[in-house]
Amino acid sequence: MSSADVGHTHFDFAHLSGRDKYKLIIGTVIPRPIALVTTVDENGIVNAAPFSFFNALSGDPAIVAIGVENKANVDFKDTGRNIRVTEQFTVNIVDDAMVEAMNICAVPFPPDVDELEMAGLTAVPGVHVGCPRILQSPASLECKRYLTLAVGKSREIILGEVVGAFIRSDSVDPTNKHVDQARMQAVGRLGGHDYASTKDQFTLPTISLEDWITKLKNKNMATEWEP
Repeated sequence: MSSADVGHTHFDFAHLSGRDKYKLIIGTVIPRPIALVTTVDENGIVNAAPFSFFNALSGDPAIVAIGVENKANVDFKDTGRNIRVTEQFTVNIVDDAMVEAMNICAVPFPPDVDELEMAGLTAVPGVHVGCPRILQSPASLECKRYLTLAVGKSREIILGEVVGAFIRSDSVDPTNKHVDQARMQAVGRLGGHDYASTKDQFTLPTISLEDWITKLKNKNMATEWEP
């Protein structure tokens, strides 16, 4: 059954609470990739925290974005504060094997607790940045802060320029830069406490204008806008 058959329920965001807006956004923008972000503070203490308000925005320059929520008293959480201080962070992609460890990193430990150690994950020194990447991650993107947007009192959107990438060797062809997404086995976030796997994949090539016109002609469908 399609949406045209059942209709749609309208929500005017001007009349919704922040919590209700949040629930509708995370329930509809799915699946969302998960960034397990590693940072360090000015004393070199490592922090790791997962974010599902995360995505890639540009290829050249290579820009990724994470949405970092502030604490209830509007103080910065460790990730946001560390990026302000060092202007560096690393995005570690989460796969099936890392899900439980990622969830441990979401525990609100005190700032002096090493989440990676608690989760049994291995820190590898960064190459382009001072914060570590996670050895178990299928891919890690080392980033330098590009721009920070303050979104009200509750959240910051941090744009980072990717300056280096580490991709598991069995998942990438170094010659043509093709990434085997099936081998990556990345996990996405849904609404509530639900997650999704990327194991169920299908291929759908983008259609060129010429192919679309040919398809119409093969169906004997006239087109008035043919170039």
